[in-house]
Amino acid sequence: MAGKRSLEETIRKYTLKNAADYKLAIPAKVVGKVIGEFPDAKNDMKATMRLLNEEAKRVNSLTHGQVAQEMKEFEYAERKEEKKELELPGAIRGHVLTRFPPEPSGYPHIGHAKAAWLDCQSALNHGGKMLLRFDDTNPEKEKQEYVTALKDGLAWLGIEWSDETYTSDRVEELYTYCDELFVKYKAYVCTCSAEAVKKGREEKKECDCTAREPQENMALFRKMRDGKLEEGAAVVRFRGDMHSENTVMRDPTLFRIIKAPHYRQGEKYKCWPSYDFSAPILDSVEGITHAMRTKEYELRDELYFAILKILELRRPHLIEFSRLSIQGAPISKRLITPLIEQKKVEGWDDPRLPTLKGLARRGMLPEAVKTFVLSFGISKVESEPSWDALLAENRKLLDERCMRRYFVRSPAKLAVEGAPAKEADVPNHPKNAAMGKRKIAAAGEFYIAGADADALAVGETFRLKELYNLVVAEKQPGQVRAKYDADEGLAAKKIQWVPVESAVSCKVRVAGDLLDEAGNFRADSLSEDSGFCEASCRELAVGDIVQLERYGYARMDKLEENGVVFIFSC
Repeated sequence: MAGKRSLEETIRKYTLKNAADYKLAIPAKVVGKVIGEFPDAKNDMKATMRLLNEEAKRVNSLTHGQVAQEMKEFEYAERKEEKKELELPGAIRGHVLTRFPPEPSGYPHIGHAKAAWLDCQSALNHGGKMLLRFDDTNPEKEKQEYVTALKDGLAWLGIEWSDETYTSDRVEELYTYCDELFVKYKAYVCTCSAEAVKKGREEKKECDCTAREPQENMALFRKMRDGKLEEGAAVVRFRGDMHSENTVMRDPTLFRIIKAPHYRQGEKYKCWPSYDFSAPILDSVEGITHAMRTKEYELRDELYFAILKILELRRPHLIEFSRLSIQGAPISKRLITPLIEQKKVEGWDDPRLPTLKGLARRGMLPEAVKTFVLSFGISKVESEPSWDALLAENRKLLDERCMRRYFVRSPAKLAVEGAPAKEADVPNHPKNAAMGKRKIAAAGEFYIAGADADALAVGETFRLKELYNLVVAEKQPGQVRAKYDADEGLAAKKIQWVPVESAVSCKVRVAGDLLDEAGNFRADSLSEDSGFCEASCRELAVGDIVQLERYGYARMDKLEENGVVFIFSC
């Protein structure tokens, strides 16, 4: 009885927290935390899910105040996990093989970076290797373009893989395993409509198709493979438990008919395996020791291991971690693709997007991305951080390696009287003399930032950086007239400048959060600051990152005929 009470209290604790965080308790989001704190709950998932559903129903009937009051009975401090060590259960040094299995249906994003680095770094930490497997069994969505983009993205991140495999290359082998399930009465061909299958799963009722004998199932399966049945006319289903509280086990689909040409296999195959079927088999036969995937697959663990047990295949260690979510950023391809198709963003490399191409275009360094994603570790703790930690890490790295350049935003004109002709000797980096200096010829007219001009007062002494001191003689909107004071000497205020005669028109595009708090697209998420920068900026190559002094780090995005375009980084 005591054990039962402990499980019930654990369920109550996390159901209350889930309701507080999301305004509605959802058992599927609670089960991982319950199992993490009470592992014995896995021994009877049917009973565990029943308790979860009952408690969720109770908690969802409470007011927010009542939820908060009950939560006071528990402590919710996060456990300090050894995240950075990336420990793997049962790992034998030198004998660890992980896999990164992306579907080539879009360009890689920061969520891929997290998964790939967890797979790669945890293997390296144990003297092992990582395999790259393309989970390419949906011809309607996949392209060679995306395969190339994923490999390029991993290379940009600095990730290396020991081997490269494609699920689509092993379809024949997967057909054989499916026939074995038929023989063992653990799979059947279902010719019910999709609506009937859905209704049966909801009502926990088997369909008449389960009565088919192995030979009939194999004959129908051959028709599916040969293209003699139309799409939707039949699927192969696992013979699970239609009464299971774990809905995944209610006879899930293992194969379906898709007649679209495949980017790699052409029209060779008409019948394609589901991820639920191919993943456990390939993990086993390819020698994967530790298979990591995001925690939304946790309820599918039961199916994963059931397939391996029936087929008498080796069991890898299965490890779940939380999916990476970023405030104001659409992470999944499901959200990003419509934005591209509707031309709300410029493409997969739009600097507002969390795609790797978007991050690179924004001037994010791969080292910063690595540090950011690995900081979350192999943890199931859900969080939705802002970009702040990534920007801070990127800024720290850029500070050491970026040259400085002058940029004046929303400029005002400064006219100087009585100043000698002079060429300023300006350091490229304030702390690294090895980066050298650049010379900027100073004439009598300058552009200064509009904000600096507004802040000056008549009679005030100020200094043009690395040049000379001036005294404000007169001010008008957008214009300042000043008199030369001295080459040297302290001045309370130092101001950036660009000579009018050599000024280069400059635009800086600034990416903001793409989505608002409700998840809606923000049309004003990309703004632009304009002004002038020094002439040496035209010598930069596209992709170069500099610090625009007193503004921030920016990446050269485009050289135009009459100017330059940067993208603000951090």
